[in-house]
Amino acid sequence: MTEPSIVAQAASAPGKETTAVDATPDTCISPDVKLGAGVKLSRFINLYGCEIGDNTKIGAFVEIQKNARVGKNCKVSSHTFICEGVTVQDDVFIGHGVTFINDLYPRATVAGGRLQNENDWIVVPTLVRRGASIGSGATILANVEIGEQAIVGAGSVVTHDVPSRCVVAGNPARVLRRLSSAAGAVGEQ
Repeated sequence: MTEPSIVAQAASAPGKETTAVDATPDTCISPDVKLGAGVKLSRFINLYGCEIGDNTKIGAFVEIQKNARVGKNCKVSSHTFICEGVTVQDDVFIGHGVTFINDLYPRATVAGGRLQNENDWIVVPTLVRRGASIGSGATILANVEIGEQAIVGAGSVVTHDVPSRCVVAGNPARVLRRLSSAAGAVGEQ
């Protein structure tokens, strides 16, 4: 059975982004979302104020918040949360149920009991570099960089930067091995 999806209309000029999609009642795509050409969007998604690059596929039950960017030729699997401040470069794979965190000290209220709003905390950025892969169920804390072609094992909790071309896993994620310069392409180890 194939996954139902919505395909973004191609941009009218090379390099130009579009927000035109055939939205359905079970998708929430804000008008301020910038979609590249050939983007594939599954049902039951929530996108607002973000940017999605050409030929990227977004799975079901994904939320991507404002000021987040997902590059070209990426795959974001179902049930993933990409919050404000996260930049995902091109050719990145994000497995099912991956969660990004953008706040070092989250709190519901400020002193005095008032609920926090955008002015009461600082968004802490996270960067996922080109060609990285993040396994299902991983949690990526704020203020980390995942290096080019790095692999984050399923269920890992990433608390520190991940070097390029390394495999990390665990809680906290630790380097298990380094990939050879030839590794990383489809079918290679």
